[in-house]
Formats: sequence, C-alpha cells, structure tokens
Amino acid sequence: MEKESEERLTAIEMKLAYMEDFVSQIQEVAVDQARTIEKLKKEVKLMSDKIHEMSDAMEGDIPNRKPPHY
Repeated sequence: MEKESEERLTAIEMKLAYMEDFVSQIQEVAVDQARTIEKLKKEVKLMSDKIHEMSDAMEGDIPNRKPPHY
C-alpha cells in the first residue's frame, strides 16, 4: 500500500512540475503580447496624429466655398 501511495505522490508531483512550467510559459507569452499591444498602440497614436496633421494642412488649401449645387 505504501508503494502505491508513493507512486501516486510521485505522479502528482510530476504533473505539478509540468503545470508550473506550462503556467510559466503562458505568462511569458502574455507579457510579450502586452508589450506588443503597447507598441502597436503607440504606432496607431502616431499615425492618427499624422493623419490629423495632414488633414489640417490640406484644409488650408481647399477654399471655403459653397458646392456647385447651391
């Protein structure tokens, strides 16, 4: 009976070790994804600012007049 209990305990310890490793790997992926998301947010903000800047610059070139159908 004691041998069976020891084998079960060993099996549980092995499963726990694999699970700890798996959780560690998932955590690394999550941290990497968070970094990527932050980088992409910054890039989107820069592009958005650039588009607004270009739009504002182009507004000055377009005369403020009524459309031809008026």
